[in-house]
Amino acid sequence: MKAFVTGGTGFVGSAVIRKLLAAGLEVRALVRPGTNTRMLDSLPVERVSGDLSDVSILQQAMVGCEWVFHVAALYSYWGHEWEEFYQTNVEGTRRVLDVACQAGARRIVYTSSIATLGLPRDDVPADEETPVTLADKTGHYKRSKFMAEEVAREFARQGLPLVIVNPAAPVGVGDHKPTATGQMIVDFLNGKMPAYVETGMNIVDVEDVAAGHLLAAERGRVGQRYILGGENLTLKQVLDLLSEVSGLPQVWMRIPHGVALAWSYVDTGLARLNPRHVPAATPEKVRLSRQKEYYYSSKAARELGYTFIPAREALRKSVAWYRANEYVR
Repeated sequence: MKAFVTGGTGFVGSAVIRKLLAAGLEVRALVRPGTNTRMLDSLPVERVSGDLSDVSILQQAMVGCEWVFHVAALYSYWGHEWEEFYQTNVEGTRRVLDVACQAGARRIVYTSSIATLGLPRDDVPADEETPVTLADKTGHYKRSKFMAEEVAREFARQGLPLVIVNPAAPVGVGDHKPTATGQMIVDFLNGKMPAYVETGMNIVDVEDVAAGHLLAAERGRVGQRYILGGENLTLKQVLDLLSEVSGLPQVWMRIPHGVALAWSYVDTGLARLNPRHVPAATPEKVRLSRQKEYYYSSKAARELGYTFIPAREALRKSVAWYRANEYVR
């Protein structure tokens, strides 16, 4: 059986491809011209050059593919305009699903995000049924992913055999860009994280997220969404685990959100003056950090058989990969 994957050069997408190959499937991946392909270079993957804007390329790429995994997305909090998020995350999703429908794909897995879900209240983890609206979403990335998931749900209501997965904050092997969570790990390893703000996140190994994609294809109910998460931890707990697995000193200083917000304006101002400078924190990210992103994965465990390794082990794998690949000075 053959599977088609978008976003296969990325962190989650490449992990999904590795799982598909290990399961004995043939894989065809959409690769944007000029994209860093380091995570595919050693894998027996058929590549199709193109992007989400080219319907004819998508049509050619899906010929003969029974499974489609739409993982590609624009994930960023700096350096992009709203129109870019809308075209990639919303309209790109619409094109992929429309072509998958025409191609007669037997199962489609759409990679959404916990960014589309309702927010926890009083530190009690949320789940797939926590109420949420577009008005609750802050920033172009979260708003565009929310809208894209609505597109996917509408296709499912119209009969497309589609399942939605909502990964939490993945870490581990292959985060080469890196993601926001990965950059936090790299900064810690390089001594660039002297303090932290009070926040929380759900840490999960990317290999568990990838396995969850296959489980969703095999066992997921059409039109349903499944959180693929791991452990809910405060940022201080994450940093303490990083200290344990890396052998580096702990971070003890906590910065109030007000101070962090003020600095974020300075940092983004510097970035506007120097295009090479990427701000460590934007005002949007600081405001988002006021809410702990805690989520349950019990639905995925119950219906898919989804499991995850401890966050400590996931972070250990991440630290080892960054060190082996010279991200650490």
